[in-house]
Amino acid sequence: MKVIVTGASGVLGSAVYDAFAHAGHTTTGLAHTRAGGERALHALDLLDVDAVAAFLRGARPDWVIHCAAERKPDVAEKDPEGTRKLNVDVPAHLAALSKALGFVLVYISTDYVFDGTSPPYVPSAPTHPLNLYGTTKRDGELAVLGVEGARAAVLRVPVLYGPAPANADSAINVLLDVVRDQSGAQYRMDHYQTRYPTNTLDIARFLVRLAARPRGAHLPPVVHYSAEEPFTKYEICLLFARLLGVPHAHIVPDAAPPPPGATPRPRDTQLYLRETEDLGVEGGLGTGGFEEWWEEHLRGASGAAAVASASSA
Repeated sequence: MKVIVTGASGVLGSAVYDAFAHAGHTTTGLAHTRAGGERALHALDLLDVDAVAAFLRGARPDWVIHCAAERKPDVAEKDPEGTRKLNVDVPAHLAALSKALGFVLVYISTDYVFDGTSPPYVPSAPTHPLNLYGTTKRDGELAVLGVEGARAAVLRVPVLYGPAPANADSAINVLLDVVRDQSGAQYRMDHYQTRYPTNTLDIARFLVRLAARPRGAHLPPVVHYSAEEPFTKYEICLLFARLLGVPHAHIVPDAAPPPPGATPRPRDTQLYLRETEDLGVEGGLGTGGFEEWWEEHLRGASGAAAVASASSA
């Protein structure tokens, strides 16, 4: 099977690329500013509609996993036009190409399409995003699903963690830097919003299993995927401090809602998963434990650092 992954230099896109490649599929990763590298990512500006159309016509993929997006709410608020082009116009164009060329398009969306007032949310629940990021992702969903004849589906996921080139690439991974900062700086950490951090590796493997189903298998227009363990960011910091064996007195819980003027964020956007489980994907959801993964990951990172230190001695 031929698979194309957009945003393949990102935290989720790189995991999706690796999962399909390791499963034996002919996999091409697309990137804009971070092309090349060990995955030999192909440089392509997704805003260049002619170049995108020409590339996909030549590649003739069976599946396209569209991970590329402006994913940071604060950045989206500062550049609404650019965010709308990337989060709405690009997936709309890909859906039109899905119809024309016959490939399956999976548009990665977000739990931020909901306002967080009445969880858990079923896939058919009315959307009501609170910020521009959520609005553009919701509008991207509507654009993709509005192309009659496209073989397209939306996969909504929550906040992500997993292997990353830099901790700043993930809203969860970056909390490690906060916990490790023992310089005397103090951090007020969100203890208001409940999140369901989900591992990019689990999502990637699920997508491979989803694509492996028979060609005629039912693929609903909207699919939810999420881990089920709830945390606030403050609670994640406490967990990281315990795993790292460092003090956490410099991190202060903040249980107040976002103040006026701040980018609004929904309080609890838990995704209902029964419909996803009922798809009968081999291996089910396959989500792993949050603490267990981080314990193993940090142990591996410590071991690698020790080996590197010994080699340079």
